[in-house]
Amino acid sequence: MSQDELRYHRAHADLHAPFGNDAFGVLAERLARFFGTPRYILAQTFVVILWLAFNGYVALHYLTTKAFDPYPFILLNLACSTQAAYAAPLILLAQTRQAARDKATEVADAKHREDLSERALEQGRQIQELIRQNTELTQAVHDLTEKVHNLVAKGRT
Repeated sequence: MSQDELRYHRAHADLHAPFGNDAFGVLAERLARFFGTPRYILAQTFVVILWLAFNGYVALHYLTTKAFDPYPFILLNLACSTQAAYAAPLILLAQTRQAARDKATEVADAKHREDLSERALEQGRQIQELIRQNTELTQAVHDLTEKVHNLVAKGRT
């Protein structure tokens, strides 16, 4: 009974490479995962604070617009908007692919549970048959024991 326990999942192996197996897919998955991490959020916050501090310091210190991105920080806004424009589709694509993987895993798990249930029912039927055979044998032993007892009892009288 050494069946492959992953046999129901192998049919969906193509879904387990989130964006495919090519270089773009691997890079896209890494980026999508990185965008949601605390490290990324803290790093982006740090860069924005540095950007604002440097440009604010230059603007106040020199009382001119020598800062490379003076208030209202249009270049910073453009950089953040561009990053968001690329990050959002990657994150949505990752979520869509994850949903497909989850669905395929759910279907495979359901098939596996059904197979296990059928095996358990078959084993239950086998146990019932063995109990029936055991009961018949026990009854036959009981009958033979009674016959032997009667023969021995008759021989004494």
